[in-house]
Amino acid sequence: MTEGCTEYSYNKTGCAGADPQIKIDRLEKTYRRDGKKTEAIEDISLDIRQGELVTFIGPSGCGKTTLLKLIAGLITPNGGTVEINGRPCTQPGADRGMVFQDFALLPWRSVRKNVELGLEIAGVPRAERREKAESYIRLVGLERFADSKTYELSGGMKQRVAIARALVVRPDVVLMDEPFGALDAQTRNIMQAQLTDILGSTDQTIIFITHSVDEAIYISDRIVVLTKRPTAIREVINIPWARPRDRSSSEFNALKKRILDYLERENVMDS
Repeated sequence: MTEGCTEYSYNKTGCAGADPQIKIDRLEKTYRRDGKKTEAIEDISLDIRQGELVTFIGPSGCGKTTLLKLIAGLITPNGGTVEINGRPCTQPGADRGMVFQDFALLPWRSVRKNVELGLEIAGVPRAERREKAESYIRLVGLERFADSKTYELSGGMKQRVAIARALVVRPDVVLMDEPFGALDAQTRNIMQAQLTDILGSTDQTIIFITHSVDEAIYISDRIVVLTKRPTAIREVINIPWARPRDRSSSEFNALKKRILDYLERENVMDS
């Protein structure tokens, strides 16, 4: 499956010598509609360490979101398993939080009340949930807007609220489905930098889906490059550079070109 490997590439599971927090083993997913069978995911195995930011990228329609839903426990596989900390993921759980492209905020609630929502559902006492919410609001730099309604915020600020809401309940894993896809280019770059700063302040693992090769290289510890359907892992790329990364460097752009060349060969060009 792997071709064109360089010094950036790991082995296929990409986690030799480490105890994985997430273990994906021979995962398969097939959809059946109107008597027709579509193989979406084909025999994916991957180990992910605690605290990593791992990005999935691949041709459009290859099954990235399907893979994320399998990890989230929102759908069940036809074969194989997903485990987090040794426990099977067969349904949604408090050990996983999700951040979506469309923010999914409650516009009639303030920033603070949106961030508190998961804690409120979990029955955390009012004073405790306020204290925790304010801590994560500071982490994402929105303390001046804690009492603002979310409909008053910019797109980037809304996404920071969504990130704080996902992190505050302290899930082991945060699943992010193209969270910056709807933002303008400048705001998107700012959010990428802030996300890596936030990651440095927590020990939470982030699994990130994107169509942007530039974004994947800038934020990731590792990039999982997927094939077109039925989806398998083409290669796993370790990003060796410290953050923040220089998008203009020759090394950055050489890796970007290599991944884009592959996507172009798969009839996709979306950087």
